Amino acid sequence: MNWFEAAFLGLVQGLTEFLPISSSAHLFVVGKFLPSAADPGAAFTAVTQLGTETAVLIFFWRDIVRIIKAWWGSLRGRVPRNEPDVRMGWLVIIGSLPIAVLGVVFQKYIEGTFRNLWLVATTLIVFGLLLAVADHVATQRKHLEDLSYKDGIIYGFAQALALIPGVSRSGGTITAGLLMGYTREAAARYAFLLAIPAVFASGLYELYKIFGEHEGAQGPFSIPQTALATAIAFVVGYLIIGWFLKYISTKSFRPFVWYRIALGVALYLLLGTGVITA
Repeated sequence: MNWFEAAFLGLVQGLTEFLPISSSAHLFVVGKFLPSAADPGAAFTAVTQLGTETAVLIFFWRDIVRIIKAWWGSLRGRVPRNEPDVRMGWLVIIGSLPIAVLGVVFQKYIEGTFRNLWLVATTLIVFGLLLAVADHVATQRKHLEDLSYKDGIIYGFAQALALIPGVSRSGGTITAGLLMGYTREAAARYAFLLAIPAVFASGLYELYKIFGEHEGAQGPFSIPQTALATAIAFVVGYLIIGWFLKYISTKSFRPFVWYRIALGVALYLLLGTGVITA
C-alpha cells in the first residue's frame, strides 16, 4: 500500500469514527476498493483511532480535566463522592471494563474471524434497524447528570459490541442510551467520553506490538504511512465531533440508518456477485 492509500484511509477514519456507521467497517470495505485491494488490518484501525480519540481529548478537554480533578480529589477525601463529576469518572472506568475484558478474551476473533464482509454487511443492517427503533421510541428525558452505575454498565456492554466491525462504537452506545431514555446529545457525549480509555488502550497496545516487532503486527502500511493516516484522522475527526453534536441536537438519526442499510445491502450484492471477496 502507498502513501495516498494511507492518507485516504485516514480521511475515512476521521469522517466515520464518531458517526453511528462504523469506522472499522468502512476502513475494511474501502480497503477492498483501493488499488492494492488489501485489508488495512485491525492494527492499522486501532492506531488510526488514536488520532480521532486525541480529537476527543482536545474537544472535551475542559470537561475531562474537571472530571479527573474531581475524581482524584474524591480519592483524597477533598471532594464529596456524590459530586456529578466524581460519579462520571467512576462511570467511565466501570463502563470501560466490558470492552477491556472481552477485547482480551476475543482478540483472536477480532483480528481474524470477525473481519468478514458477510458479517459486516449483516451487522450494518441489523444495528442500523436497532438504532432506528431506539431513535423512534426514545423518550429523551434523561441527561448525563441522571446517569446511574447500572446505566453505565449497560453502556459499557453496548460499546463492547463494537469489537465486531459494522456495529459502530458510537452507534452501539448511542442506541443503548436512547433505549434507556437519554437525549441524543447526552448519549453521544457519554459515548465519546467512554471510548477514550478503550481506544487509547487498544491503540497503544498495537503500537507496542508494532515497535516491538511482533510478527505481522505492522500490517500492510509502514509506520510513517500509519502516522500520516493518524494525523489526518485527528484533524478530520475534530471537525466532525462539533458538527455531529450540533446536528443531533435538532435532527434524528434517520439518515444514518438508511445509509447503514443501503451499504449493507450493497455489500450483500457485491459479495453475492463475486465483485469482492469476504
